[in-house]
Amino acid sequence: MSKLRLTVACGDYEIVRPLKEGAVEADGLELIFLTGMGPRERHWRLARKMEFDVCEENVGAYFMAHEQGEPLTAIPVFLHRRFRHGFLFVNVNAGITSPKDLIGKRVGGTNYQPAANIWMRGILQEFYGVPHRSITWVVERSEDVPFTPPPDLRIEMKQSAKSLGDMLAEGDLPAMLSPTIPAPFARGDRRIARLFPNYKEIEIAYFRQTGIFPIMHVTTIRRDIVERYPWVATNLVKAFEQAKQLAYRRLENPRMTP
Repeated sequence: MSKLRLTVACGDYEIVRPLKEGAVEADGLELIFLTGMGPRERHWRLARKMEFDVCEENVGAYFMAHEQGEPLTAIPVFLHRRFRHGFLFVNVNAGITSPKDLIGKRVGGTNYQPAANIWMRGILQEFYGVPHRSITWVVERSEDVPFTPPPDLRIEMKQSAKSLGDMLAEGDLPAMLSPTIPAPFARGDRRIARLFPNYKEIEIAYFRQTGIFPIMHVTTIRRDIVERYPWVATNLVKAFEQAKQLAYRRLENPRMTP
């Protein structure tokens, strides 16, 4: 019996490499890994063109696509988790010293849907009393999954030719919430600071309080594959778990080669 061939688009993570390189095999499957693209390209190509059989996808965009009837389902394989308190930045001269100072402000961000931004908007609202609809969200690109915001959700496309990071540094925006570090901050620009300077301590406390390690990306699979071959989902989950455990053992044992 020939194996079912599936394309798998995901990041080139250590927890994936044993499966990608053949140290672990998915029973009955031949997996063609596509790891050469970044998350923005991968998510857009899935959301707009459905190019992949199996794909690591922004969890927020997946829920929206599923709600809109896209022929996708998902398996409990979460290749990217991350705490995000350290990704909220402010201009040091904007007078923002606490989360509630964000209320009524314009806050930059790549777009509305990144999982990082979804998590932090929820955390700001639940833990710090900052309703996400009390802020105007200034974005620089369209959404991977198009949607019509409700009337009281304010999303603006930036008009400036400057990058969001430069707008933040130069005071055009008082704050920014982003999945990535603003380039001026990464270069050491002192006009930008984290809203939570002790973010690591806060993230540890958040985990101890909630037990949540935030899921950024979920692994999607085309619904027609699961309907025609119901065994595929379980075999994929098993294979990804075996690959992860092997990667953990490699990290724990310095005598094992990567």
